[in-house]
Amino acid sequence: MDQHLEIERSIIKKYRKDIWSKFVKAVIDYQLIEENDKIMVCISGGKDSFLLAKCFQEILKHGKVHFEAHYVCMNPGYNDKNRELILENAKKMNIPLEMFDSDIFEIVSSVDRSPCYLCARMRRGCLYKKAQDLGCNKIALGHHFDDVVETTLLSMFYGAEIKTMMPKLPSENFPGLELIRPLYLVREKDIISWAKTNHLTFLNCACRFTEENSHEDVHTSKRLEMKHLIEELSKTNPNIDYNIFKALDNINVDCVLGIKKNGEYHSFLEDYKSER
Repeated sequence: MDQHLEIERSIIKKYRKDIWSKFVKAVIDYQLIEENDKIMVCISGGKDSFLLAKCFQEILKHGKVHFEAHYVCMNPGYNDKNRELILENAKKMNIPLEMFDSDIFEIVSSVDRSPCYLCARMRRGCLYKKAQDLGCNKIALGHHFDDVVETTLLSMFYGAEIKTMMPKLPSENFPGLELIRPLYLVREKDIISWAKTNHLTFLNCACRFTEENSHEDVHTSKRLEMKHLIEELSKTNPNIDYNIFKALDNINVDCVLGIKKNGEYHSFLEDYKSER
């Protein structure tokens, strides 16, 4: 059997419960794919986005909703080795990948303050522009369950607010475009297991900025700090990550000091006064 067929079979069979079913559940529960959608599936070169692409290929074959998918990789300035690895994996996995170039790494490398933030914003802008050029109405990214939980803690600990990474959201600067995250319910450990089972090697971090900094600097990121914290808390409460995730779907607004809605703050005192 060709390797790409084995990879596809593993998603439907071996990882049906942990990956495929959760992918389909997120698509249905959050209404991520609709009839006649034209979706740009973004591939960064990592395990998550390549799995996302294969799941899209499978749901196109087995799903009941008619839509189009375009598999796109933006090259922000990868070195030749990393660029070839992405193309080789696409060929190995039978993904019709379109790669287009940008100079984002070159621009960001000259910035001293918040280069990661700037890079993320520029990459997102380039992807939205590409989606528009393709006539797509949605962009699919490979963020998974662990990303959602870590983002929630980052917002609390470093942003002093409770918010999370949403399964879908409309673009503010590109009208008519929507971002979706179909791997929203899939755990990272299962993605890692899937990659190992299929003997696949993906890019981890191909960022030029992190390549030019020390090993210690790379591994003291705030997101990694959250990952380690969750691992530590899981030793005494194995359900800690799920509970954090579920808490964002179970907010008791009667017991919070204030909320923001459409950018406007509302204190609990507003309802408290009116109810007395």
